[in-house]
Amino acid sequence: MRAVLFLLMFAGAASAEPVTWRFSWEGQGGYALRGALRYDAAEVGRIVRETDLSCFVIEGTREGAPVGRWALTELTNETTWRLHFDAGAGAFLVEGDGAWMPQAWNMDGTGDDCGPGGFGFNIGNAAQDLCLDNRLVVASQVDPFRPFPAVRDDKAELPGDACYAPPLLGGLSMDRSQG
Repeated sequence: MRAVLFLLMFAGAASAEPVTWRFSWEGQGGYALRGALRYDAAEVGRIVRETDLSCFVIEGTREGAPVGRWALTELTNETTWRLHFDAGAGAFLVEGDGAWMPQAWNMDGTGDDCGPGGFGFNIGNAAQDLCLDNRLVVASQVDPFRPFPAVRDDKAELPGDACYAPPLLGGLSMDRSQG
């Protein structure tokens, strides 16, 4: 039984193809964002969605000083969370690429739901912009059609709170009473 479990675990790990992308965004008013995402390329197609990610983090600055951050492990049922990434093009979808509100990272289209003390990013039909402390940062806004590229970097290290923990074997039933 243990040998079978080991082989199943090893086969799953051997087929995984983790891919990591880094990105940065420059807004108006001295605002900027940088971040990274990771997913298993063996499990997704060309368009990567928010549910495909195993890791994600964004960190915002103004004139180089930190203003906020958000990581995937902060996701709740109330979090606004949409992501459309074109892995073939190495870029996030923006307005005009065929997806309604293509990016909503802890921020809805009105910019008022990133949480008290929170941080978020959004691309919608009006702009690409930030949310700080449940408020839309109008000063950060740029054209919603502006391209948003990313750079593949499979060696990038992500902070621990950016990633979901891998499933543990403890969740498997080891009941041997059934033969």
